[in-house]
Amino acid sequence: MIQRQLTASPAGEVLTHLQRRGAATVKELEVALGVTATAVRQQLMSLMADAFIEQRTVNGGRGRPKHVYSLTDRGRALFPHHYDEFTNTLLREILLVEGPAKVQELLERLSRRMADHYAQQIGASLPAERALALTELLNAKGILAELQFEPDGMVFHEYTCPYYELAREHRAICEMEQGMLEQIINKPVSLVSCTLDGHHGCQFRIES
Repeated sequence: MIQRQLTASPAGEVLTHLQRRGAATVKELEVALGVTATAVRQQLMSLMADAFIEQRTVNGGRGRPKHVYSLTDRGRALFPHHYDEFTNTLLREILLVEGPAKVQELLERLSRRMADHYAQQIGASLPAERALALTELLNAKGILAELQFEPDGMVFHEYTCPYYELAREHRAICEMEQGMLEQIINKPVSLVSCTLDGHHGCQFRIES
């Protein structure tokens, strides 16, 4: 059922839109998905019954309050995460036995290894082309990512944290991801906002 919801099914399209945008009204989903309001409400009711999404009422000033829908923790768990309990336990043991410096060294090595892995699949040479190719590779893996071009550089958005549970215990995971981006794109990268701090997704600024 879960795999079907995350493919081309109507429920999967609703879940993916909410994961990417954070929250949406019926009207916003209707426009984004190109379906009727009735079809949207049918999917929302079904997904709420399964506890994959939740509804909250927002006061927008004038007019009637509107209902906004977003993913629950159970809904976010439907999306791919690149971690498992073994990895978390292993890092915890290294931290206990060897200390934080050893964990940091390990994560830096993992960052380089992942950067090499992705770099082998990217044929482009310009930073913007490499960033765009990485975005496409991550989306193909089910990690929702977007690249936004701005006058002073680029902003890389990751709406699905690949290591969310792991990063909750080891914030150095965020530095690992930042280092991987720098090596792949070959430009300075800074973490602007993070899912762990309550933001919708992680944003990395890539200098021009």
